[in-house]
Amino acid sequence: MKKRIAILGSTGSIGTQSLDVIDQNPDMFEVEVLTANNNVELLVDQAKKYQPNAVVIANKDNYKTVADALQNEPVKVFAGAEALNQVVQMDSIDLVITGMVGYSGLIPTWHAVKAGKNIALANKETLVVAGEIITKLAIEKQVDILPVDSEHSAIFQCLTGEIANPVEKIYLTCSGGPFREKSKEDLGKVTVADALAHPNWDMGAKITIDSATLINKGFEAIEAHWLFGLPSSKIEVIVHPQSIVHSMVQFEDGSIKAQLGLPDMRLPIQYALGFPYRIKNDFPRFSFLDYPTLQFEQPNTKIFRNLALAFEALDAGGNVPCVLNAANEVVVQAFLEGKITFLQMPEIIEETMEKVSFIEKPSMEDLIQTNAETRRVAQLLTENKI
Repeated sequence: MKKRIAILGSTGSIGTQSLDVIDQNPDMFEVEVLTANNNVELLVDQAKKYQPNAVVIANKDNYKTVADALQNEPVKVFAGAEALNQVVQMDSIDLVITGMVGYSGLIPTWHAVKAGKNIALANKETLVVAGEIITKLAIEKQVDILPVDSEHSAIFQCLTGEIANPVEKIYLTCSGGPFREKSKEDLGKVTVADALAHPNWDMGAKITIDSATLINKGFEAIEAHWLFGLPSSKIEVIVHPQSIVHSMVQFEDGSIKAQLGLPDMRLPIQYALGFPYRIKNDFPRFSFLDYPTLQFEQPNTKIFRNLALAFEALDAGGNVPCVLNAANEVVVQAFLEGKITFLQMPEIIEETMEKVSFIEKPSMEDLIQTNAETRRVAQLLTENKI
């Protein structure tokens, strides 16, 4: 039987590449649910092509436009955040791909896990904000959380078959972004266009900025902590400009396993969709002859302060990673709008982390409130910088 897929964020980078994987394997997968926030035109086109059971447009203002466009199609149309939370619980769904960006992906993913749905996780904020809650719930509901991020997929692949062998350390590789060799003085002159020019990966604006500040890699360290049950002392970030080695695992005997490949998000997406089987494809192949030299460097956390802040949040625990994430979403938006500079982003995040109240064992309601409080504090600090 075909595996029935719900894609949260079907019009984004992960969503469109997931559909590409499904296109190449029509005998294995079918689209059951598609969701988007504002991209009405693409969502309608996708719905007409894939004929899902249902679509959800998160922005209620766009409901009539989507409903009118699909009135002659056998597709149910819903709108709003609550509809998103409900649709992921449909009995007909086998796997939910969480391709939404940012905090907005947390609550729908939580509801999907509560409903016992297996998750292909691309929304790293789910585990950054609520890692303890989500992982405990997944164990309780016997839900598989299959990582889609290329780094976590690489570690997951390296660990397959190694259940009896303790891990000494994992290495999360990092391209270094567009400013790898820049000084702090250089970063003071960075424009939005500069920060959006990632050298290796094609991503949305928010994730591209996160990659440029290296907070994306910090989020991945927090995510790895929850996915693989490792303390921060066993998680190391290493800069690898070519983005060929996607991550590595070092075992207690000193052996290191690495997963390599060209930077193509369809590979980890396909691995998550097909797990435990590898699916044949015609994606471009990596050749060592094309990459005779692979570089590895330590990240500079004094210049890229956000990476250090993420590890501080991981060690602090409680609601601090939630604060880190919410503050980052505020400052990234302000930077994209040209209101603050590149170097002001970590300054505001650090100040916010100091001001928001600490909760050692937060409930989901505590995290929702922390998210709201953090955004208020970060917004005020941002306005004071302008």
